[in-house]
Amino acid sequence: MDIDMNGGRDRIAPMFKDRHVLITGGTGFLGKALIEKLLRCCPEIGQIYLLVRSKKGKLPRQRLEDIFANPLFETVKGLRGLDTLISQCTVISGDVTEPELAISPEDRQLITEKVSIIYHCAATIRFDETLKKAVMLNTRGTKYMIDLAKQCKKLDMFGYVSTSYCHLNEKLLLEKPYPPPADPHKVIKAVEWLEEGVVDGMTKKILGDCPNTYAYTKALAEALVVESMDEIPAVIFRPSIVIPTWREPIPGWTDNINGPVGLLIGAGKGVIRSMYCDSDGYGDYLPVDFAVSAMCVCTWNYVGNQDHKRNIYHLVSSAEIKVSWEGIIERGKWIVANKIPLNGVLWYPGGTMKRTRWEHNLAAFFFHWIPAFLIDCLLYCFGYKPILWRIHQRIAKGFEVFEYYANNQWDFDNATILYLRTIINDEEKVKFKIDAGGVEIQEYFENCIRAARWYILKETDDTIPAAKRHMRVMWWVDKICKTLIYGGLIYYIGKALYSLLFASVF
Repeated sequence: MDIDMNGGRDRIAPMFKDRHVLITGGTGFLGKALIEKLLRCCPEIGQIYLLVRSKKGKLPRQRLEDIFANPLFETVKGLRGLDTLISQCTVISGDVTEPELAISPEDRQLITEKVSIIYHCAATIRFDETLKKAVMLNTRGTKYMIDLAKQCKKLDMFGYVSTSYCHLNEKLLLEKPYPPPADPHKVIKAVEWLEEGVVDGMTKKILGDCPNTYAYTKALAEALVVESMDEIPAVIFRPSIVIPTWREPIPGWTDNINGPVGLLIGAGKGVIRSMYCDSDGYGDYLPVDFAVSAMCVCTWNYVGNQDHKRNIYHLVSSAEIKVSWEGIIERGKWIVANKIPLNGVLWYPGGTMKRTRWEHNLAAFFFHWIPAFLIDCLLYCFGYKPILWRIHQRIAKGFEVFEYYANNQWDFDNATILYLRTIINDEEKVKFKIDAGGVEIQEYFENCIRAARWYILKETDDTIPAAKRHMRVMWWVDKICKTLIYGGLIYYIGKALYSLLFASVF
């Protein structure tokens, strides 16, 4: 296919001009970043419709205001003004877990008459979610969205955001459909009919070799999208582990502690001292600004270039950048200890990764559970609420999921993205960056920790000098404790050996 490079001028943003877009999951991490990218880089886009449900007493309109209150939108608000952004976004009250998406007839007509591009991002990303809830949201919710897409009169693309980690039996995942672990239609019907407690009792048997409900239900949803490709123009995006922004619009921005950020904070606070993990292994990570840029470029290729042969896209990075699990933790510990300390550090950042479960369990007993118990006892005695035991319970639960991924290895083919890099011009390569050029790993992790300090932990820069002083104290405490512990062990081992030698000689 011959591609007109347009004299080096951007072709991607103009493709979105006057096109109406529907986004589900807009209140989530990826969804927020996608909305911000479209508003900032594609200002002539038509109306952006956001399917939002009421949550925790907040109406959909209030949740839209919360989205724009996020620091992520400060740059685009400065460029275009808050009123302009809000006028360009229309909230559709609905819920992907409900029949007919709980959309009013008027809103359904609006969508089917106006929308030409759909990004279905809504999902539960909890790996320990109950199977019934995961099926209702990830699988049945996708079916409902496909049904809506089939009614759209101007539909140019239905984009389903899946994950590159949903076909875990494939050690090398190719950009092609894979058979689902079960018939998604039958699973939906069974889960609808059965009580949640009954489904919970059958979950392990239903999942089989699949390690969690997230991967299982996303694989089922993919099958539904593949099935629909004969009827609607549908594509599948398979991003890997989506992590904080590399640079746009804020370096290191995130709104959660999932993935590596949680590990960095846990290790930096001195709470995580041991992990059962193949330290030389690596995961595939993708900064969220790269993910949404890739989604825009893929949309342009599919819609603008009418390249319908390429309809499954791997949004991954490990073919170019491989950072081991140990590399993440060691970088994080060094940055927190030497450059950007966190407040309230309980223990000088340390600990190691264990290659066997028994080593980890032993280390966790002495360095996680015993300190948690002792510190909580002190907190209780001084009139404070004990928290550390509960924190370690959450960490242990998270490790149950993490260990499967940390001790297995997958690789991903991303031939389509490599191809797209060859057909976008210089301006588009800057505006919609989809390559790893210029990425400095150390700088990136520093930005992640600094942003987590600001946006997640709410620790301001004026507290850094005190945090550095506290870190120096913790270094001495750690050194003294190690000297006493190791010195004591050496003393008792030596005494035992001397006694055995003395007894054997005399």
